[in-house]
Amino acid sequence: MCGIAGIVAHQNVNQDLYDALTVLQHRGQDAAGIVTCQGNRLHLRKDNGLTRDVFTSSEMLRLKGTMGIGHVRYPTAGCTSSAEAQPFYVNSPFGLTLAHNGNLTNAEELKKQLFVDDQRHINTDSDSEVLLNIFAHELQQLRKLRLSVDDVFKAVAAVHRRCRGAYAAVVMIAGFGILGFRDPHGIRPAVFGKRETDQGSEFMIASESVALDVLGFDVIRDIEPGEAVFIEASGQLHTRQCAENIEKTPCIFEFVYFARPDSILDNISVYKARLRMGEKLAEKIHRTWPDHDIDVVIPIPDTSRTSALQMANDLGVKFREGFIKNRYIGRTFIMPGQQMRKKSVRQKLNPIGLEFNGKNVLLVDDSVVRGTTSQQIIQMARDAGAKKVYFASAAPPVRFPNVYGIDMPAAHELIAHNRTEQEICQEMGADRMIYQDLDDLIDAVRKGNPEIKGFDTSCFSNEYCTGDVNNAYLERIEALRNDDAQAARNAENFIIEMSNSA
Repeated sequence: MCGIAGIVAHQNVNQDLYDALTVLQHRGQDAAGIVTCQGNRLHLRKDNGLTRDVFTSSEMLRLKGTMGIGHVRYPTAGCTSSAEAQPFYVNSPFGLTLAHNGNLTNAEELKKQLFVDDQRHINTDSDSEVLLNIFAHELQQLRKLRLSVDDVFKAVAAVHRRCRGAYAAVVMIAGFGILGFRDPHGIRPAVFGKRETDQGSEFMIASESVALDVLGFDVIRDIEPGEAVFIEASGQLHTRQCAENIEKTPCIFEFVYFARPDSILDNISVYKARLRMGEKLAEKIHRTWPDHDIDVVIPIPDTSRTSALQMANDLGVKFREGFIKNRYIGRTFIMPGQQMRKKSVRQKLNPIGLEFNGKNVLLVDDSVVRGTTSQQIIQMARDAGAKKVYFASAAPPVRFPNVYGIDMPAAHELIAHNRTEQEICQEMGADRMIYQDLDDLIDAVRKGNPEIKGFDTSCFSNEYCTGDVNNAYLERIEALRNDDAQAARNAENFIIEMSNSA
């Protein structure tokens, strides 16, 4: 999962882009990058690390220009090489930079096409570089010395014809403007907005509405699936539908875990969707376990807090904060390598013994992926004196990999894969396990926008909305994503980067 932002303004955009990436930091903690355009000259800074660490004062001063794009990343195949930090750049045609959130499911096929037919060189393993070169080639095929807005939209239409999978992207064309577009399924989010100043209108594109809110932009709307938004350097806004076959199926996991609760995605409040998830879980307990003996509901910080609070209210049970979180430890879901994840849990959470001692505790989390974090938290609750430890998930069992830009592990590393809910409960060491039903999750999210007919629920249902994901593809993804393969890649990248710095 990644975060993207693009701004066209009347003054330098470096500080606004920095602030936007800070707000979007939850979408990726592996790397950050900003590129700005001053006249026809591009200024780029990107590296591994958090936004605050990548950009020093001197680097910020160098990022001059009234338009620019930014990116925060975590790697979808476990690679932590700084070579894959974004935005990516190609000089031909016109000077293009791109920041991308998602994953192309036909990236390998496109790489071959780019080399054999388009005669373009790909320098990394990133599908984002593939996406940039596909767009660049389609622009170049127009054979124009000066681009028009219509030319830009034609190139996006060609990208839609060639690319499969999930992609929400911003592209900056040096001296001309900033483009934002979204795949025909709208799997990954993107919104755009406007800010009025004394000098005129300014525009912004970002992954989540909260980034616009913080910078004083009024949200115009979401970029629709298959749509492109182009903002000229002069501040003129253009929009066009560029895809022929559109089927809106946004990723439901955005609402479960990734998006900030103060964001609105596809006209759905993430906060209210999570409240409804809590309501649905409470209804399930009333229906399947009416004589429950839960004394207290305790969320696992932070994403599950909203659902847990509503759940406690509907059950008529006390809600308590039982874990204190160390804010300086990153999100364990997006940490590369199992050993690092295991080590981080104890550093990240510390129980308040008074809230556990002698009580039957219901722990609530947004989801359970590998299950190792949940196992440790359940044991922590027991060590703190809990009589019984029950565990609720605001999402259904995660049984299958996500191939659209979320680095979920290989299928065999998912605790729910090929296990019943009772077997999961035993494996985690809980006294009882309560999972959200998939239909209830869909209802909880869709209620915010009934016009959305479906969601990508592939990690729960094994149904991939793009229709091109087969067993061979999943096996290749599993080979890339299992912990052993990731550890080997990380070790290789560490050696290479140490050699380069020597």
